[in-house]
Amino acid sequence: QVQLVESGGGLVQAGGSLRLSCAASRSIRRLDKLGWYRRAPGNQRELVAEFTSGSITNYADSVKGRFSISRDDDKNTMYLQMNSLKPEDTAVYFCHAVLAVVVERSYEFWGPGTQVTVSS
Repeated sequence: QVQLVESGGGLVQAGGSLRLSCAASRSIRRLDKLGWYRRAPGNQRELVAEFTSGSITNYADSVKGRFSISRDDDKNTMYLQMNSLKPEDTAVYFCHAVLAVVVERSYEFWGPGTQVTVSS
């Protein structure tokens, strides 16, 4: 129903910056959640940042003050600006969306991920 594709990953040195993009196949205006997760080798997937209903944004404590989430609804695209990158940020970053039709039923969508590697 909603296809998500990430781009913008790459290799950077500690202290550098990257901007990730998530392009959606359809309108993102009605999504109940839209955000970014990441999974480092050997670790569980964790929330990085997301938009929720009411334009509320949530950030993981580990990225607060360094990462910023934004969106362009006209382009059906979400962005993650990552500054002051640390080696601990190395992970595959995934775009994630939730569409709740009713309280009892919702749909989740995931992109294939993009690799971010931060060298020390």
